[in-house]
Amino acid sequence: LPILRWLPRYSLAWLPLDLLAGLAVGLTTVPQALAYAELAGLPLQYGLYSSFMGCFVYCFLGTAKDVTLGPTAIMSLLVSSYASHEPVHAVLLAFLSGCIQLAMGLLHLGFLLDFISFPVIKGFTSAASITISFNQIKNILGLQGIPRQFFLQVYETLRRIGETRAGDAVLGLSCLAALAGLRAMRSQVPRAGPAESLAVRISHLIVWISGTARNALVVLFAGLVAYSFQVLGSQPFRLTGSIPQGLPPFRPPRFSLAAPNGTVPFQSMVQDLGVGLAVVPLMGLLETIAIAKAFASQNGYRIDPNQELLAVGVANVLGSFVSSYPITGSFGRTAVNAQSGVCTPAGGLVTGALVLLSLAYLTSLFYYIPKAALAAVIISAVVPMFDAGIFRTLWRVKRLDLVPLCVTFLLCFWEVQYGIVAGVLVSGILLLYSIARPPIKVSEGAVLLVQPGSSLHFPAVEHLRDCVCSHALAASPPRSVVLDCCHVSSIDYTAVLGLAELLQELRRHGLSLAFCGLKDPVLQVLLSADLEGFQHFPSWEEAGGAELGGSRAEPFSSTADSS
Repeated sequence: LPILRWLPRYSLAWLPLDLLAGLAVGLTTVPQALAYAELAGLPLQYGLYSSFMGCFVYCFLGTAKDVTLGPTAIMSLLVSSYASHEPVHAVLLAFLSGCIQLAMGLLHLGFLLDFISFPVIKGFTSAASITISFNQIKNILGLQGIPRQFFLQVYETLRRIGETRAGDAVLGLSCLAALAGLRAMRSQVPRAGPAESLAVRISHLIVWISGTARNALVVLFAGLVAYSFQVLGSQPFRLTGSIPQGLPPFRPPRFSLAAPNGTVPFQSMVQDLGVGLAVVPLMGLLETIAIAKAFASQNGYRIDPNQELLAVGVANVLGSFVSSYPITGSFGRTAVNAQSGVCTPAGGLVTGALVLLSLAYLTSLFYYIPKAALAAVIISAVVPMFDAGIFRTLWRVKRLDLVPLCVTFLLCFWEVQYGIVAGVLVSGILLLYSIARPPIKVSEGAVLLVQPGSSLHFPAVEHLRDCVCSHALAASPPRSVVLDCCHVSSIDYTAVLGLAELLQELRRHGLSLAFCGLKDPVLQVLLSADLEGFQHFPSWEEAGGAELGGSRAEPFSSTADSS
Protein backbone atom coordinates (compact mmCIF):
# COMPACT_ATOMS: atom_id res chain seq x y z
CA LEU A 1 0.00 0.00 0.00
CA PRO A 2 1.59 3.30 -1.06
CA ILE A 3 -0.07 5.04 1.92
CA LEU A 4 2.34 3.17 4.20
CA ARG A 5 5.24 5.02 2.55
CA TRP A 6 4.10 8.52 3.48
CA LEU A 7 1.67 8.18 6.43
CA PRO A 8 4.27 7.17 9.08
CA ARG A 9 6.31 10.28 8.27
CA TYR A 10 3.33 12.64 7.92
CA SER A 11 4.11 16.08 9.35
CA LEU A 12 1.54 18.33 11.00
CA ALA A 13 3.04 21.18 8.92
CA TRP A 14 1.57 19.49 5.85
CA LEU A 15 -1.99 19.38 7.25
CA PRO A 16 -3.03 23.01 6.49
CA LEU A 17 -1.76 22.70 2.92
CA ASP A 18 -3.56 19.39 2.35
CA LEU A 19 -6.78 20.84 3.81
CA LEU A 20 -6.56 23.95 1.61
CA ALA A 21 -5.79 21.91 -1.51
CA GLY A 22 -8.62 19.47 -0.82
CA LEU A 23 -11.06 22.33 -0.31
CA ALA A 24 -9.94 24.09 -3.51
CA VAL A 25 -10.29 20.89 -5.54
CA GLY A 26 -13.68 20.20 -3.95
CA LEU A 27 -15.01 23.61 -4.96
CA THR A 28 -13.93 22.79 -8.51
CA THR A 29 -15.23 19.22 -8.41
CA VAL A 30 -18.87 19.81 -7.43
CA PRO A 31 -19.91 22.11 -10.32
CA GLN A 32 -17.80 20.10 -12.80
CA ALA A 33 -19.42 16.85 -11.64
CA LEU A 34 -22.89 18.22 -12.39
CA ALA A 35 -21.73 19.49 -15.78
CA TYR A 36 -19.98 16.25 -16.76
CA ALA A 37 -23.04 14.16 -15.86
CA GLU A 38 -25.01 16.33 -18.28
CA LEU A 39 -22.33 15.69 -20.91
CA ALA A 40 -22.51 11.93 -20.25
CA GLY A 41 -26.27 12.02 -20.81
CA LEU A 42 -26.99 10.87 -17.24
CA PRO A 43 -29.04 12.38 -14.38
CA LEU A 44 -26.92 15.03 -12.69
CA GLN A 45 -26.61 13.20 -9.36
CA TYR A 46 -24.48 10.56 -11.08
CA GLY A 47 -21.75 13.14 -11.54
CA LEU A 48 -21.59 13.57 -7.76
CA TYR A 49 -21.86 9.80 -7.19
CA SER A 50 -18.75 9.45 -9.38
CA SER A 51 -16.71 12.13 -7.61
CA PHE A 52 -15.90 10.86 -4.12
CA MET A 53 -14.86 7.18 -4.26
CA GLY A 54 -11.83 7.90 -6.46
CA CYS A 55 -10.61 10.52 -3.95
CA PHE A 56 -10.71 8.01 -1.08
CA VAL A 57 -9.22 5.08 -3.02
CA TYR A 58 -6.36 7.12 -4.49
CA CYS A 59 -5.37 8.28 -1.02
CA PHE A 60 -4.55 4.64 -0.17
CA LEU A 61 -3.32 3.30 -3.53
CA GLY A 62 -2.02 6.27 -5.53
CA THR A 63 1.67 7.05 -6.00
CA ALA A 64 1.38 10.71 -7.15
CA LYS A 65 0.52 13.28 -4.50
CA ASP A 66 -1.10 15.66 -7.00
CA VAL A 67 -3.45 13.37 -8.96
CA THR A 68 -7.21 13.45 -8.32
CA LEU A 69 -9.58 10.84 -9.76
CA GLY A 70 -13.13 11.60 -10.83
CA PRO A 71 -15.35 12.26 -13.84
CA THR A 72 -13.68 14.07 -16.74
CA ALA A 73 -14.88 15.60 -19.99
CA ILE A 74 -13.29 12.91 -22.18
CA MET A 75 -14.57 10.02 -20.03
CA SER A 76 -18.04 11.59 -19.99
CA LEU A 77 -17.97 11.85 -23.78
CA LEU A 78 -17.05 8.15 -24.04
CA VAL A 79 -19.77 7.16 -21.56
CA SER A 80 -22.27 9.14 -23.62
CA SER A 81 -21.17 7.19 -26.69
CA TYR A 82 -21.28 3.69 -25.19
CA ALA A 83 -23.76 3.70 -22.28
CA SER A 84 -26.77 4.79 -24.38
CA HIS A 85 -27.69 7.40 -21.71
CA GLU A 86 -28.70 4.51 -19.41
CA PRO A 87 -27.39 4.82 -15.81
CA VAL A 88 -27.45 1.02 -15.39
CA HIS A 89 -25.19 0.61 -18.46
CA ALA A 90 -22.87 3.39 -17.26
CA VAL A 91 -22.43 1.82 -13.81
CA LEU A 92 -21.84 -1.63 -15.33
CA LEU A 93 -19.29 -0.07 -17.68
CA ALA A 94 -17.46 1.35 -14.63
CA PHE A 95 -17.38 -2.10 -12.99
CA LEU A 96 -16.16 -3.97 -16.08
CA SER A 97 -13.62 -1.25 -16.94
CA GLY A 98 -12.28 -1.44 -13.39
CA CYS A 99 -11.94 -5.23 -13.65
CA ILE A 100 -9.99 -4.87 -16.92
CA GLN A 101 -7.76 -2.17 -15.41
CA LEU A 102 -7.15 -4.29 -12.32
CA ALA A 103 -6.16 -7.26 -14.47
CA MET A 104 -3.78 -5.10 -16.49
CA GLY A 105 -2.17 -3.79 -13.31
CA LEU A 106 -1.77 -7.25 -11.75
CA LEU A 107 -0.31 -8.64 -14.98
CA HIS A 108 2.00 -5.61 -15.41
CA LEU A 109 0.50 -4.78 -18.81
CA GLY A 110 0.93 -1.03 -18.49
CA PHE A 111 3.48 -1.14 -21.32
CA LEU A 112 0.57 -1.65 -23.77
CA LEU A 113 -0.28 2.03 -23.33
CA ASP A 114 3.10 2.89 -24.84
CA PHE A 115 1.74 1.77 -28.22
CA ILE A 116 -0.63 4.75 -28.24
CA SER A 117 1.62 7.45 -29.67
CA PHE A 118 1.64 11.12 -28.75
CA PRO A 119 0.16 12.27 -32.11
CA VAL A 120 -2.78 9.86 -31.59
CA ILE A 121 -3.39 11.22 -28.08
CA LYS A 122 -3.20 14.82 -29.30
CA GLY A 123 -5.48 14.11 -32.25
CA PHE A 124 -8.05 12.53 -29.94
CA THR A 125 -7.97 15.25 -27.26
CA SER A 126 -8.10 18.06 -29.82
CA ALA A 127 -11.08 16.49 -31.59
CA ALA A 128 -12.73 15.79 -28.22
CA SER A 129 -12.29 19.43 -27.27
CA ILE A 130 -14.18 20.57 -30.36
CA THR A 131 -16.82 17.83 -30.07
CA ILE A 132 -17.51 18.48 -26.38
CA SER A 133 -17.58 22.26 -26.82
CA PHE A 134 -20.03 22.11 -29.71
CA ASN A 135 -22.12 19.58 -27.80
CA GLN A 136 -22.70 22.29 -25.18
CA ILE A 137 -23.62 25.05 -27.64
CA LYS A 138 -27.22 23.80 -27.54
CA ASN A 139 -27.36 24.51 -23.81
CA ILE A 140 -25.74 27.91 -24.25
CA LEU A 141 -28.42 28.78 -26.83
CA GLY A 142 -31.26 27.06 -24.96
CA LEU A 143 -32.03 24.60 -27.79
CA GLN A 144 -33.60 21.17 -27.24
CA GLY A 145 -33.85 18.01 -29.34
CA ILE A 146 -30.36 18.34 -30.91
CA PRO A 147 -28.94 14.92 -32.03
CA ARG A 148 -25.73 13.53 -30.51
CA GLN A 149 -23.83 12.72 -33.72
CA PHE A 150 -21.39 15.59 -34.38
CA PHE A 151 -22.20 16.40 -38.02
CA LEU A 152 -25.96 16.20 -37.43
CA GLN A 153 -25.42 18.31 -34.33
CA VAL A 154 -23.69 21.04 -36.33
CA TYR A 155 -26.37 20.95 -39.02
CA GLU A 156 -29.32 21.06 -36.59
CA THR A 157 -27.76 23.78 -34.42
CA LEU A 158 -27.15 26.05 -37.41
CA ARG A 159 -30.60 25.30 -38.85
CA ARG A 160 -32.38 26.14 -35.60
CA ILE A 161 -30.21 29.01 -34.44
CA GLY A 162 -33.22 31.28 -34.86
CA GLU A 163 -34.89 29.48 -31.93
CA THR A 164 -32.19 30.70 -29.52
CA ARG A 165 -33.49 31.66 -26.07
CA ALA A 166 -32.13 35.12 -25.31
CA GLY A 167 -31.90 34.55 -21.55
CA ASP A 168 -29.84 31.36 -21.85
CA ALA A 169 -27.58 32.87 -24.51
CA VAL A 170 -26.84 36.04 -22.51
CA LEU A 171 -26.22 34.09 -19.29
CA GLY A 172 -24.10 31.41 -21.00
CA LEU A 173 -21.88 33.92 -22.79
CA SER A 174 -21.55 35.98 -19.60
CA CYS A 175 -20.46 32.88 -17.66
CA LEU A 176 -17.92 32.03 -20.37
CA ALA A 177 -16.49 35.56 -20.23
CA ALA A 178 -16.35 35.47 -16.42
CA LEU A 179 -14.58 32.09 -16.38
CA ALA A 180 -12.05 33.25 -18.96
CA GLY A 181 -11.44 36.48 -17.04
CA LEU A 182 -10.96 34.70 -13.70
CA ARG A 183 -8.60 32.17 -15.29
CA ALA A 184 -6.52 34.95 -16.88
CA MET A 185 -6.53 36.96 -13.66
CA ARG A 186 -5.16 34.08 -11.62
CA SER A 187 -2.46 33.25 -14.17
CA GLN A 188 -1.32 36.87 -14.55
CA VAL A 189 -1.06 37.82 -10.88
CA PRO A 190 2.25 36.62 -9.34
CA ARG A 191 2.49 35.15 -5.85
CA ALA A 192 2.92 37.71 -3.09
CA GLY A 193 6.32 37.54 -1.41
CA PRO A 194 6.80 37.51 2.38
CA ALA A 195 8.16 41.06 2.23
CA GLU A 196 4.87 42.42 0.83
CA SER A 197 2.45 44.28 3.08
CA LEU A 198 -0.52 42.49 4.67
CA ALA A 199 -2.99 44.27 2.38
CA VAL A 200 -1.08 43.13 -0.73
CA ARG A 201 -0.91 39.53 0.51
CA ILE A 202 -4.65 39.52 1.27
CA SER A 203 -5.50 40.93 -2.16
CA HIS A 204 -3.30 38.28 -3.81
CA LEU A 205 -5.06 35.58 -1.75
CA ILE A 206 -8.48 36.86 -2.83
CA VAL A 207 -7.42 36.81 -6.49
CA TRP A 208 -6.00 33.28 -6.12
CA ILE A 209 -9.13 31.95 -4.39
CA SER A 210 -11.40 33.61 -6.96
CA GLY A 211 -9.43 32.12 -9.84
CA THR A 212 -9.15 28.66 -8.29
CA ALA A 213 -12.83 28.42 -7.30
CA ARG A 214 -14.06 30.17 -10.45
CA ASN A 215 -16.38 27.32 -11.45
CA ALA A 216 -18.11 27.38 -8.06
CA LEU A 217 -18.35 31.19 -8.04
CA VAL A 218 -19.82 31.39 -11.55
CA VAL A 219 -22.34 28.59 -10.91
CA LEU A 220 -23.32 30.20 -7.58
CA PHE A 221 -23.80 33.59 -9.25
CA ALA A 222 -25.87 32.06 -12.08
CA GLY A 223 -27.99 30.15 -9.54
CA LEU A 224 -28.66 33.36 -7.60
CA VAL A 225 -29.71 35.14 -10.80
CA ALA A 226 -32.06 32.28 -11.73
CA TYR A 227 -33.53 32.21 -8.20
CA SER A 228 -34.12 35.96 -8.34
CA PHE A 229 -36.11 35.59 -11.57
CA GLN A 230 -38.06 32.71 -10.01
CA VAL A 231 -39.03 34.90 -7.07
CA LEU A 232 -40.16 37.64 -9.50
CA GLY A 233 -42.46 35.14 -11.22
CA SER A 234 -40.60 34.60 -14.51
CA GLN A 235 -37.84 32.22 -15.58
CA PRO A 236 -35.84 33.01 -18.75
CA PHE A 237 -33.41 30.11 -18.20
CA ARG A 238 -33.57 26.34 -18.55
CA LEU A 239 -32.79 25.01 -15.07
CA THR A 240 -31.09 21.85 -13.86
CA GLY A 241 -34.18 20.76 -11.95
CA SER A 242 -34.59 18.45 -8.97
CA ILE A 243 -31.67 16.28 -7.87
CA PRO A 244 -32.35 13.46 -5.37
CA GLN A 245 -30.92 14.30 -1.96
CA GLY A 246 -28.83 11.87 0.05
CA LEU A 247 -25.95 9.45 -0.44
CA PRO A 248 -26.19 6.66 -3.01
CA PRO A 249 -26.90 3.15 -1.63
CA PHE A 250 -23.92 0.81 -1.44
CA ARG A 251 -24.86 -2.13 -3.68
CA PRO A 252 -23.29 -4.08 -6.54
CA PRO A 253 -24.00 -2.96 -10.12
CA ARG A 254 -26.97 -4.55 -11.81
CA PHE A 255 -26.10 -7.37 -14.20
CA SER A 256 -29.53 -7.44 -15.84
CA LEU A 257 -32.02 -4.78 -16.83
CA ALA A 258 -35.81 -4.86 -16.64
CA ALA A 259 -37.46 -4.04 -19.97
CA PRO A 260 -41.13 -3.71 -21.03
CA ASN A 261 -40.96 -7.03 -22.91
CA GLY A 262 -38.88 -8.96 -20.38
CA THR A 263 -35.39 -8.83 -18.88
CA VAL A 264 -32.21 -7.77 -20.69
CA PRO A 265 -29.56 -10.36 -19.65
CA PHE A 266 -25.94 -9.62 -18.78
CA GLN A 267 -24.68 -10.90 -22.15
CA SER A 268 -26.90 -8.47 -24.05
CA MET A 269 -25.81 -5.57 -21.84
CA VAL A 270 -22.15 -6.39 -22.56
CA GLN A 271 -22.92 -6.54 -26.29
CA ASP A 272 -24.57 -3.11 -26.02
CA LEU A 273 -21.39 -1.70 -24.46
CA GLY A 274 -19.42 -3.14 -27.42
CA VAL A 275 -15.99 -1.73 -28.14
CA GLY A 276 -16.42 0.63 -25.19
CA LEU A 277 -15.13 -2.21 -23.00
CA ALA A 278 -11.74 -1.73 -24.68
CA VAL A 279 -11.73 2.02 -25.34
CA VAL A 280 -12.98 3.23 -21.93
CA PRO A 281 -10.50 1.33 -19.69
CA LEU A 282 -7.56 2.11 -21.99
CA MET A 283 -8.35 5.82 -22.23
CA GLY A 284 -8.95 5.95 -18.49
CA LEU A 285 -5.52 4.47 -17.80
CA LEU A 286 -3.88 6.63 -20.43
CA GLU A 287 -5.27 9.85 -18.94
CA THR A 288 -4.29 8.90 -15.40
CA ILE A 289 -0.74 7.76 -16.18
CA ALA A 290 -0.05 10.68 -18.52
CA ILE A 291 -1.20 13.17 -15.86
CA ALA A 292 0.70 11.40 -13.08
CA LYS A 293 3.92 11.31 -15.14
CA ALA A 294 3.59 14.98 -16.11
CA PHE A 295 3.16 16.25 -12.55
CA ALA A 296 5.68 13.76 -11.08
CA SER A 297 8.42 14.94 -13.44
CA GLN A 298 7.46 18.57 -12.82
CA ASN A 299 7.67 18.16 -9.03
CA GLY A 300 10.64 15.79 -8.89
CA TYR A 301 9.22 12.45 -7.76
CA ARG A 302 8.59 9.07 -9.42
CA ILE A 303 5.40 7.06 -9.95
CA ASP A 304 4.75 3.35 -10.44
CA PRO A 305 2.60 2.95 -13.61
CA ASN A 306 1.35 -0.51 -12.62
CA GLN A 307 0.35 0.79 -9.18
CA GLU A 308 -1.56 3.58 -10.94
CA LEU A 309 -3.40 0.93 -12.97
CA LEU A 310 -4.39 -0.81 -9.75
CA ALA A 311 -5.55 2.45 -8.16
CA VAL A 312 -7.79 3.38 -11.10
CA GLY A 313 -9.09 -0.19 -11.37
CA VAL A 314 -10.02 -0.41 -7.68
CA ALA A 315 -11.60 3.08 -7.81
CA ASN A 316 -13.82 2.07 -10.74
CA VAL A 317 -14.80 -1.30 -9.22
CA LEU A 318 -15.67 0.20 -5.82
CA GLY A 319 -17.20 3.26 -7.48
CA SER A 320 -19.66 1.04 -9.35
CA PHE A 321 -21.02 -0.03 -5.92
CA VAL A 322 -22.06 3.61 -5.29
CA SER A 323 -23.52 4.15 -8.79
CA SER A 324 -20.43 5.79 -10.29
CA TYR A 325 -19.76 5.86 -14.01
CA PRO A 326 -16.12 5.35 -15.20
CA ILE A 327 -13.60 7.79 -13.74
CA THR A 328 -10.00 8.67 -14.43
CA GLY A 329 -7.39 11.29 -13.61
CA SER A 330 -8.49 14.88 -14.15
CA PHE A 331 -5.86 17.25 -15.54
CA GLY A 332 -7.68 20.43 -14.48
CA ARG A 333 -8.35 19.36 -10.90
CA THR A 334 -4.86 17.85 -10.59
CA ALA A 335 -3.43 21.22 -11.64
CA VAL A 336 -5.53 22.96 -8.96
CA ASN A 337 -4.27 20.40 -6.42
CA ALA A 338 -0.63 21.00 -7.34
CA GLN A 339 -0.95 24.79 -7.42
CA SER A 340 -2.62 24.72 -4.00
CA GLY A 341 0.55 23.20 -2.54
CA VAL A 342 -0.77 19.73 -1.69
CA CYS A 343 1.81 17.65 0.18
CA THR A 344 0.28 14.14 0.18
CA PRO A 345 -2.67 12.27 -1.34
CA ALA A 346 -4.55 13.00 1.93
CA GLY A 347 -5.93 16.12 0.25
CA GLY A 348 -8.29 13.79 -1.60
CA LEU A 349 -10.02 12.91 1.68
CA VAL A 350 -11.13 16.54 2.05
CA THR A 351 -12.35 16.66 -1.56
CA GLY A 352 -14.32 13.43 -1.15
CA ALA A 353 -15.84 14.64 2.13
CA LEU A 354 -16.95 17.91 0.49
CA VAL A 355 -18.71 15.98 -2.30
CA LEU A 356 -20.47 13.78 0.28
CA LEU A 357 -21.62 16.88 2.20
CA SER A 358 -22.99 18.35 -1.04
CA LEU A 359 -24.94 15.15 -1.72
CA ALA A 360 -26.29 15.02 1.82
CA TYR A 361 -27.32 18.64 2.31
CA LEU A 362 -26.99 20.86 -0.80
CA THR A 363 -28.74 19.07 -3.67
CA SER A 364 -31.95 21.05 -3.14
CA LEU A 365 -30.00 24.23 -3.95
CA PHE A 366 -28.79 22.77 -7.27
CA TYR A 367 -32.35 23.02 -8.64
CA TYR A 368 -31.78 26.65 -9.66
CA ILE A 369 -28.48 26.14 -11.50
CA PRO A 370 -29.07 27.12 -15.17
CA LYS A 371 -27.95 24.59 -17.77
CA ALA A 372 -26.23 27.41 -19.66
CA ALA A 373 -23.91 27.95 -16.67
CA LEU A 374 -22.97 24.26 -16.53
CA ALA A 375 -22.35 24.34 -20.29
CA ALA A 376 -20.00 27.30 -19.79
CA VAL A 377 -18.10 25.33 -17.11
CA ILE A 378 -17.60 22.41 -19.52
CA ILE A 379 -16.53 24.59 -22.45
CA SER A 380 -14.09 26.48 -20.23
CA ALA A 381 -12.58 23.17 -19.06
CA VAL A 382 -12.12 21.57 -22.50
CA VAL A 383 -11.06 24.50 -24.70
CA PRO A 384 -7.43 24.34 -23.41
CA MET A 385 -7.32 20.69 -24.56
CA PHE A 386 -7.25 21.84 -28.19
CA ASP A 387 -3.60 22.20 -29.17
CA ALA A 388 -3.34 24.04 -32.48
CA GLY A 389 0.42 24.33 -32.09
CA ILE A 390 0.95 20.56 -32.36
CA PHE A 391 0.23 20.67 -36.11
CA ARG A 392 2.89 23.31 -36.65
CA THR A 393 5.36 21.54 -34.34
CA LEU A 394 5.04 18.18 -36.11
CA TRP A 395 5.32 19.86 -39.52
CA ARG A 396 8.64 21.30 -38.36
CA VAL A 397 9.96 18.25 -36.46
CA LYS A 398 8.66 15.17 -38.31
CA ARG A 399 5.97 15.54 -40.94
CA LEU A 400 5.21 11.82 -41.10
CA ASP A 401 3.75 12.02 -37.57
CA LEU A 402 1.06 14.32 -38.96
CA VAL A 403 -0.53 11.27 -40.62
CA PRO A 404 -1.72 9.49 -37.41
CA LEU A 405 -2.53 12.88 -35.87
CA CYS A 406 -4.81 13.92 -38.75
CA VAL A 407 -6.37 10.45 -39.15
CA THR A 408 -7.28 10.36 -35.45
CA PHE A 409 -8.43 13.97 -35.39
CA LEU A 410 -10.74 13.67 -38.41
CA LEU A 411 -12.23 10.23 -37.66
CA CYS A 412 -13.01 11.15 -34.04
CA PHE A 413 -15.66 13.53 -35.40
CA TRP A 414 -17.38 10.49 -36.92
CA GLU A 415 -17.02 8.08 -33.97
CA VAL A 416 -14.49 8.30 -31.15
CA GLN A 417 -13.57 4.61 -31.26
CA TYR A 418 -12.91 4.70 -35.01
CA GLY A 419 -10.56 7.65 -34.61
CA ILE A 420 -8.53 6.04 -31.82
CA VAL A 421 -8.33 2.60 -33.49
CA ALA A 422 -7.42 4.10 -36.87
CA GLY A 423 -4.76 6.32 -35.30
CA VAL A 424 -3.19 3.39 -33.44
CA LEU A 425 -3.22 1.28 -36.63
CA VAL A 426 -1.57 4.04 -38.69
CA SER A 427 1.06 4.56 -35.97
CA GLY A 428 1.65 0.80 -35.91
CA ILE A 429 2.08 0.68 -39.67
CA LEU A 430 4.62 3.51 -39.55
CA LEU A 431 6.45 1.72 -36.73
CA LEU A 432 6.47 -1.58 -38.65
CA TYR A 433 7.68 0.20 -41.78
CA SER A 434 10.68 1.57 -39.88
CA ILE A 435 11.43 -1.99 -38.68
CA ALA A 436 10.98 -3.43 -42.18
CA ARG A 437 13.12 -0.75 -43.84
CA PRO A 438 15.93 0.11 -41.42
CA PRO A 439 18.53 2.62 -42.61
CA ILE A 440 21.49 0.85 -44.24
CA LYS A 441 24.81 2.64 -44.74
CA VAL A 442 27.00 1.32 -47.58
CA SER A 443 30.69 2.32 -47.81
CA GLU A 444 32.72 1.57 -50.96
CA GLY A 445 36.31 0.29 -50.81
CA ALA A 446 38.38 -2.81 -51.49
CA VAL A 447 35.46 -4.59 -49.89
CA LEU A 448 31.92 -3.35 -49.41
CA LEU A 449 31.12 -2.27 -45.84
CA VAL A 450 27.39 -2.55 -45.09
CA GLN A 451 26.11 -1.20 -41.77
CA PRO A 452 22.42 -1.73 -40.78
CA GLY A 453 21.15 1.08 -38.56
CA SER A 454 19.04 -1.10 -36.25
CA SER A 455 18.23 -4.69 -35.27
CA LEU A 456 17.42 -7.26 -37.93
CA HIS A 457 13.97 -8.82 -37.86
CA PHE A 458 12.12 -10.83 -40.46
CA PRO A 459 10.43 -7.91 -42.31
CA ALA A 460 13.86 -6.31 -42.91
CA VAL A 461 15.87 -9.27 -44.19
CA GLU A 462 14.74 -9.05 -47.83
CA HIS A 463 15.51 -5.33 -47.85
CA LEU A 464 19.03 -6.07 -46.55
CA ARG A 465 19.59 -8.84 -49.12
CA ASP A 466 18.49 -6.59 -51.99
CA CYS A 467 20.72 -3.77 -50.77
CA VAL A 468 23.80 -6.01 -50.40
CA CYS A 469 23.35 -7.82 -53.71
CA SER A 470 22.59 -4.68 -55.70
CA HIS A 471 25.80 -2.98 -54.49
CA ALA A 472 28.15 -6.00 -54.35
CA LEU A 473 27.24 -7.51 -57.71
CA ALA A 474 26.82 -4.19 -59.54
CA ALA A 475 30.36 -3.07 -58.61
CA SER A 476 33.13 -3.48 -61.14
CA PRO A 477 34.68 -5.86 -60.30
CA PRO A 478 32.13 -7.45 -57.89
CA ARG A 479 33.24 -7.11 -54.28
CA SER A 480 33.05 -9.15 -51.13
CA VAL A 481 31.02 -7.76 -48.24
CA VAL A 482 31.62 -7.02 -44.57
CA LEU A 483 28.39 -6.67 -42.57
CA ASP A 484 29.04 -4.34 -39.63
CA CYS A 485 26.50 -5.31 -36.94
CA CYS A 486 27.52 -2.84 -34.23
CA HIS A 487 23.94 -1.45 -34.14
CA VAL A 488 22.23 -4.85 -34.27
CA SER A 489 21.18 -5.90 -30.75
CA SER A 490 18.72 -8.68 -31.69
CA ILE A 491 17.96 -11.00 -34.58
CA ASP A 492 15.25 -13.59 -35.23
CA TYR A 493 15.26 -16.98 -36.98
CA THR A 494 13.75 -15.71 -40.23
CA ALA A 495 16.54 -13.13 -40.47
CA VAL A 496 19.12 -15.90 -39.86
CA LEU A 497 17.66 -17.90 -42.76
CA GLY A 498 17.82 -14.79 -44.95
CA LEU A 499 21.49 -14.28 -44.07
CA ALA A 500 22.19 -17.96 -44.90
CA GLU A 501 20.64 -17.47 -48.34
CA LEU A 502 22.69 -14.29 -48.80
CA LEU A 503 25.89 -16.20 -47.94
CA GLN A 504 25.05 -18.84 -50.54
CA GLU A 505 24.17 -16.30 -53.22
CA LEU A 506 27.45 -14.40 -52.77
CA ARG A 507 29.40 -17.71 -52.77
CA ARG A 508 27.84 -18.63 -56.13
CA HIS A 509 29.41 -15.44 -57.50
CA GLY A 510 32.78 -16.17 -55.90
CA LEU A 511 32.35 -13.55 -53.19
CA SER A 512 32.56 -13.71 -49.40
CA LEU A 513 30.42 -12.29 -46.61
CA ALA A 514 31.97 -11.64 -43.19
CA PHE A 515 30.44 -10.18 -40.03
CA CYS A 516 32.02 -7.76 -37.60
CA GLY A 517 30.99 -5.96 -34.43
CA LEU A 518 28.57 -8.72 -33.39
CA LYS A 519 27.05 -8.35 -29.94
CA ASP A 520 27.03 -11.47 -27.77
CA PRO A 521 23.28 -12.29 -28.08
CA VAL A 522 23.42 -11.98 -31.88
CA LEU A 523 26.70 -13.92 -32.09
CA GLN A 524 25.25 -16.79 -30.07
CA VAL A 525 22.22 -17.01 -32.36
CA LEU A 526 24.37 -17.08 -35.51
CA LEU A 527 26.80 -19.64 -34.06
CA SER A 528 23.88 -21.85 -33.02
CA ALA A 529 22.50 -21.71 -36.57
CA ASP A 530 25.74 -23.32 -37.90
CA LEU A 531 25.78 -21.24 -41.12
CA GLU A 532 28.03 -22.55 -43.87
CA GLY A 533 30.84 -20.10 -44.62
CA PHE A 534 30.10 -17.97 -41.56
CA GLN A 535 33.04 -15.86 -40.38
CA HIS A 536 33.21 -12.89 -38.06
CA PHE A 537 35.74 -10.44 -36.71
CA PRO A 538 35.83 -8.22 -33.62
CA SER A 539 36.05 -5.03 -35.70
CA TRP A 540 35.93 -3.67 -39.24
CA GLU A 541 39.68 -3.02 -39.25
CA GLU A 542 40.43 -6.71 -38.72
CA ALA A 543 37.84 -7.74 -41.28
CA GLY A 544 39.29 -5.36 -43.83
CA GLY A 545 42.78 -6.87 -43.44
CA ALA A 546 41.62 -10.47 -43.62
CA GLU A 547 41.15 -12.65 -46.65
CA LEU A 548 38.32 -10.43 -47.85
CA GLY A 549 40.74 -7.62 -48.41
CA GLY A 550 43.36 -9.76 -50.08
CA SER A 551 45.54 -10.86 -47.10
CA ARG A 552 45.24 -14.19 -45.31
CA ALA A 553 44.57 -13.23 -41.70
CA GLU A 554 42.62 -15.94 -39.89
CA PRO A 555 39.10 -14.96 -38.92
CA PHE A 556 38.27 -14.55 -35.26
CA SER A 557 35.91 -17.53 -35.35
CA SER A 558 34.00 -19.50 -37.93
CA THR A 559 31.83 -22.54 -38.28
CA ALA A 560 33.33 -23.51 -41.64
CA ASP A 561 36.34 -22.79 -43.78
CA SER A 562 36.21 -19.31 -45.23
CA SER A 563 36.28 -19.08 -48.98
